[in-house]
Amino acid sequence: MAPQDKNTPPPLPEPLRVAVADSHTHLDMQDTTVEEALAKAASVGVTTLVQVGCDLAGSRWAADTAAAHEAVHATVALHPNEAPRIVLGDPDGWSRQGAREAGGDAALDAALAGIDELAGLPQVRGVGETGLDYFRTGPEGMAAQERSFRAHIEIAKRHGKALVIHDREAHDDVLRILREEGAPERTVFHCYSGDAAMAEVCAAAGYFMSFAGNVTFKNAQPLRDALAVAPPELVLVETDAPFLTPAPYRGRANAPYLIPVTLRAMAEVKGMTEDALATAIAANTARAFGY
Repeated sequence: MAPQDKNTPPPLPEPLRVAVADSHTHLDMQDTTVEEALAKAASVGVTTLVQVGCDLAGSRWAADTAAAHEAVHATVALHPNEAPRIVLGDPDGWSRQGAREAGGDAALDAALAGIDELAGLPQVRGVGETGLDYFRTGPEGMAAQERSFRAHIEIAKRHGKALVIHDREAHDDVLRILREEGAPERTVFHCYSGDAAMAEVCAAAGYFMSFAGNVTFKNAQPLRDALAVAPPELVLVETDAPFLTPAPYRGRANAPYLIPVTLRAMAEVKGMTEDALATAIAANTARAFGY
């Protein structure tokens, strides 16, 4: 791929005939206005977006954006990698948010109180993305991540909101903590990354599994195997834009308008027609997020 292609947005896909939702996107990290992103997505049948918060400022932005746009719903949370940064600090600024001072448990409690307040707003439909990430955070950050995750589960249950989970290389601990705390009525595994055996565990628990563009990657057969066994009534689709752009556009910036590319690949894996899968996903996303 020529270098300039990296900066060229992928073309608009053929529109879906049945409108669906992007269950997980980060409009604040995309090189576009909200209005442009919504218009482009709607032009291909992606008529609803769930804007996901990763820190206190981003969660406020999500809530404000959802209040201003009927097609946008918000979720609010401290990302699993944000919790250790709040507690332990980030002296070298690896998080791309600049150097940060260690605030200890008191700072985490204050941030969680801010999330709790936002979670009560009507346009906020979920608490997330929260969970565990053992890929980015070393052993020293695990206690802060776990404390934050347990607190988010409690917030979601108290407000009757969906729980949106980020699970990276932490499957067993995420499932264990959900069992220990008691999962909220509606729990979504964002960018599902487990195998088929875990998909059966999630299905038995009634957890939604949201699949992203990485389901199209050549090396993602375990993900396709998981999608194959996931019940159609528990499957969602997402971009996680600007990340995880589906093939053949991997390496370029992702955006909600590329949902049809991923959905068509998913329909093939599930042996369903595009329309049947889109119909299921549209209903599932509305049920998961209570809109």
